[in-house]
Amino acid sequence: MLVFASVFLQIILPMFLLIAAGAVLHRKYTLHMPTLSKLTINFFLPMVCFVNIYETELSGKTAGIVFAYLLLFNGLLIVAALLISKLAGFDRKLSSSYQNSGVLSNSGNYGLPVSGLVFAANPLGLSVQIIISIFQNLLTYTWGFYNSVSASAQGEKVLKKVLKLPVLHALVAAVILKAAGITVPSFLWSPIQNASNAFLAVALLTLGAQCAYMKITSLSRPLVLAVFTRLFLSPAIGLLVITILNVHGTLAQAMFIASSFPTSRNSALLALEYDNYPEFASQAVIVTTILSSITVAVVIYLAKIWFPA
Repeated sequence: MLVFASVFLQIILPMFLLIAAGAVLHRKYTLHMPTLSKLTINFFLPMVCFVNIYETELSGKTAGIVFAYLLLFNGLLIVAALLISKLAGFDRKLSSSYQNSGVLSNSGNYGLPVSGLVFAANPLGLSVQIIISIFQNLLTYTWGFYNSVSASAQGEKVLKKVLKLPVLHALVAAVILKAAGITVPSFLWSPIQNASNAFLAVALLTLGAQCAYMKITSLSRPLVLAVFTRLFLSPAIGLLVITILNVHGTLAQAMFIASSFPTSRNSALLALEYDNYPEFASQAVIVTTILSSITVAVVIYLAKIWFPA
């Protein structure tokens, strides 16, 4: 009960206050959604990507184990989501949004605070979550974008669109500067960091605006499948991979818990930007985030029992 209360008060409630603010603002002022979408995707998101990659230190045996887990786990989850979308008969745009909703998790603004609570006395758990968060960002900026763009373009057009994405340029720039040991001058770093800090508020306000007139009168099949994939299938695959790799203790706990986080808000932003069923994508974010206050608490409880530190 204490875990549930902490997750709700420290993570769920603050997120929904910003989402609610976006919904109220859109109803009152009729915000221009294409502008919000382009501002978030083409400016704030690249800043977040650059800061995350540039600031994080990755090294050691633990990072190698986590990366091996992430490659296998995400590979299996992507294949499972693709198969489910084909069996369900989704068109290309709906398939794109469903796959992003099922595979991309909110490992940063949701995952890091949760891990901070769970592993307050064990820094290894939080370090693992930071690595997972970076990997999820990379997955979003590469596969997630490609998946969204490919729903409305083919062949060389997809590659050209992906190569033009500002977030990809930010990713490459951060990796090069990090590898070369180059320090970003303060007059550049200050605005980059300020823009990065603004991303969360703008992204959640945008999500709220998307949901301003949204009505969930019944759970559609795509929404049910998205919830099932993100909150139930994902932890099951995570547990399978942890067992295959024979990981135990805090490392296994952190991996298992991370596999249970709700859908990333970025999936809704991508759906809005490329017009891939944005209302469905927003519903997936909202519903999985609400339900995760229960499912994540259950996974945390099981992780403590199955993988004692």
